[in-house]
Amino acid sequence: MIEKIKDNVLFKGLSLEEIQICLDCSKARIKEYEKNQIIFSQMDPPKALYVLLKGSVAVCKDSPDGRRYIVTHIEEKDIFGEVYVFLEKADYNYYVISNTKSSVLEIPKEYFFSTCDKTCTAHSHIIQNMLGILAQKAYFLNNKVQLLTSGSLRQKIAKYLLEKCSNKKYVKLSMNREQFSAYLNVTRPSLSRELINMQEDGLIEVDRDMVKILDFNGLNDII
Repeated sequence: MIEKIKDNVLFKGLSLEEIQICLDCSKARIKEYEKNQIIFSQMDPPKALYVLLKGSVAVCKDSPDGRRYIVTHIEEKDIFGEVYVFLEKADYNYYVISNTKSSVLEIPKEYFFSTCDKTCTAHSHIIQNMLGILAQKAYFLNNKVQLLTSGSLRQKIAKYLLEKCSNKKYVKLSMNREQFSAYLNVTRPSLSRELINMQEDGLIEVDRDMVKILDFNGLNDII
């Protein structure tokens, strides 16, 4: 398990021995979840920081009409629930559900409030890493807001692809069509129709979960 999380940003700069000490000190535990099982709901009190060891999960929120809105997807070795570690809130504003059978490491949030009696450097290092993680989270959410306020669906798709491509021709989508449409806050038929239109206009070429960018200038002109 330590081999799986040693490259996680939360444990950056720590040796395997130091990671083990931190896990023992924090009383962290591993829990298994089946596909489509709720990891925590909107009414649950925040109690831990979560590290995804295996599988895939989605951070979601339901609209008043019952439609699921996907905030983001979490992949292996990523963390989630970290913002609520330091917020004085009685419950979550969203819920997390497993996309596949998943293993999750749960670290009690109290561990991040202060160093332990031993005042070990590893514990202090993890708290410093948390500050960097929260800064990165704020940056991500800012980009998400910009994406959702981009205007038309074509503008949203173009902005998303340009952000993910890193100047490469191909973008591998980490979400299926239903998940991607929820991420963009549109219906699945609307998303599929616009992808087809953009393909017919010579902007992109879609092959299942792979998108080839044919016209970078054209996408940039859209946004």
